[in-house]
Amino acid sequence: MRALVMTAPSQGSDRTHVQTIDEPRPGPGEVTIDVAYAGVNFMDVMARRGDPGYASAWPYVPGLEVSGLVRAVGTGVDLEIGQRVAAFTRGGGLAEVALARAPLTVAIPDGISLATAAGAPMVFSTALLLLTDAARLGPGENVLVHSAGGGVGSALAQLVPALGGGLRIGTVGRTDKIASAQKSGYDVAFARGDDLAEAVRTATGGSGVDVVLDPLGTSMLDLDLAVTAPGGRIVLFGNAGGGQPAPLPPAGRLIGGNVSIGGFSISSLSASAPERVAAALRRVLDLIAAGRLNADVTEVDSLSDVPAVHQLLADGRGRGKYVARVVSTRRNAVTHGHQGPDQRR
Repeated sequence: MRALVMTAPSQGSDRTHVQTIDEPRPGPGEVTIDVAYAGVNFMDVMARRGDPGYASAWPYVPGLEVSGLVRAVGTGVDLEIGQRVAAFTRGGGLAEVALARAPLTVAIPDGISLATAAGAPMVFSTALLLLTDAARLGPGENVLVHSAGGGVGSALAQLVPALGGGLRIGTVGRTDKIASAQKSGYDVAFARGDDLAEAVRTATGGSGVDVVLDPLGTSMLDLDLAVTAPGGRIVLFGNAGGGQPAPLPPAGRLIGGNVSIGGFSISSLSASAPERVAAALRRVLDLIAAGRLNADVTEVDSLSDVPAVHQLLADGRGRGKYVARVVSTRRNAVTHGHQGPDQRR
């Protein structure tokens, strides 16, 4: 089968190529999926550059979420061959056939296209779990989101009001991304700079924010603490800049400020509590099917076009959510089967 393969760590796309590799086979509790679309994520970039914990081994096939049709099932799996599903993968999603754990494979409701479904696991499930499980968002609470122009940031902009939250403040790395963040739903958006703390305080009328969602490691933590209201929660859910995160602030600063800092990783939660992650995916797919969430994606035509998207993300020039079309001519069921729901996009 064809797959996108990273042969060794690199800061660029020079070591990422489409190659022919062996097709995976499902073991107990696993499924293989004929991949129609695969999500493209910044975590692919972190794997590409060799950040610890992202590539399981080299060479490495990236891709952490897919949509398509069930191809084969292992023992103890209730899913049916040919069933339309979305799934989290442990890597290997950017390939014609992907292996997934059955507990992390969810049926796609009618009315949702395979392209849309491929963008839901990592982005919308992460956003939902950040707000509900990690931050415990309360009614009317203000939320500050860093990297608001990315896929998770765009999903958070929609989910905050859907969950009863209040003011949405986004930050972006470049001034030319402010309009995009506002278009995705943020009430106000700012480029990160020297006056950011004052801008956030002004936006909240001086009260500060109740929830901060930060994928930038610890590089913005001093600002996060400066703008968080008493009783507020800061959730760190990534290390986009790479490198070794700085130590967390001393306990006295947190106790004195009545502020808490927590962490979130959907990859770790998928391993330790897959049922919670699958429940989040089912919920967001139902919200999309009901028209309560707009899960627009930017489609990439083929696997060979993905390295350029990885570089867009690496350079901070990506906008929203990208999914790659991965359709084999030998899999007519994906290209022609179940067309009714997939034409409603």
